[in-house]
Amino acid sequence: MTENKTATARGTSLPISLKHSVEIANFIKGKSTEKAKKRLANVLAQKEAIPYKRYNHDLSHKPGKMAGGRYPLKAIEHFMELIESVEANARNKGLVGELKIITVIPNNAGKAWHYGRKRSRLMKNTCTKNKRF
Repeated sequence: MTENKTATARGTSLPISLKHSVEIANFIKGKSTEKAKKRLANVLAQKEAIPYKRYNHDLSHKPGKMAGGRYPLKAIEHFMELIESVEANARNKGLVGELKIITVIPNNAGKAWHYGRKRSRLMKNTCTKNKRF
């Protein structure tokens, strides 16, 4: 894949869980951007759940062809922004036609302290990189 035929977007230090990001990435990988946005909109409306295949300890069954699943609404909003950003980058590069998601890479971001009254704790942050062609 050459760089002039791909469009990328990066989200750094997003305030979402890495576990949610991994499951959403597996959910949208290999789909077109239109289909991914439609499926994520269904999850936002809680008509469809994200199937959790890796981080699925003590999850309840959801309707459909899945065992455990969740509705990670905040993480999905950030992924929708990334998809729209990649589509805008593709239009800016002059790529036309159906865009397909080929890679979604969620990684841990730097840890920041969330201060409390008695004790502090680390906030969840995630960096993601999306690539489409």
